[in-house]
Amino acid sequence: MTDSVASRLNEVRRTIAESCAAAGRDSGFVTLVAVSKTHGPEAVAEAIAAGQRVFGENRVQEAKAKFPDLRAVHPDLELHLIGPLQTNKVKDAVALFDVIETVDRPKLAEALAAEMAKTGRRPRCLIEVNTGEEPQKAGILPADVAAFVAVCRDVHKLPVTGLMCIPPVDEEPAMHFALLAEMARRNGLAEVSMGMSGDYPTAIRFGATHVRVGTAIFGARPSFTE
Repeated sequence: MTDSVASRLNEVRRTIAESCAAAGRDSGFVTLVAVSKTHGPEAVAEAIAAGQRVFGENRVQEAKAKFPDLRAVHPDLELHLIGPLQTNKVKDAVALFDVIETVDRPKLAEALAAEMAKTGRRPRCLIEVNTGEEPQKAGILPADVAAFVAVCRDVHKLPVTGLMCIPPVDEEPAMHFALLAEMARRNGLAEVSMGMSGDYPTAIRFGATHVRVGTAIFGARPSFTE
């Protein structure tokens, strides 16, 4: 088999199916988010040709440059923001993305609510949780999740549907995935975004509904972008 985006995508899909079978889960309940950050539109087009429709981008400006032309041809694409969102990019983010996975502070929740009220466009929102309580990392601390979810839902009326995490690189991810899934369950949230190229089979075992896979599909990221 040639080493192409399509062949790597098929391999990831096969691994997802096998992981779901091993966990006694229906693979139809796990969404593959193909992380296309730093890869050009031609790589995304390859994935689209292979049937992929859900993509993740880290930066609003990069997605804004890449996806409008692709969506003009493929209006069924779903785009997730999986990187940090600055409040001055909220207007573009709400216009462009279908899911914002990185709601991580009260000021951002407030800005998103104001923009959604203004435009009527309501992308789904996931709360980013700092499961490792790492001081340098964004995200709501586990002890504060319930209160923050309540504020987002009840005060700001945001369409909060789930939680997202990025475990510490030097720790076993399973404990973080188990924690995130339990917090989602306690807060009545159906979506759990966790697991990347190196650990998504483990994330599926612990209940991930969305896995964010980039390198395993698109190959190593380019060392620089235009």
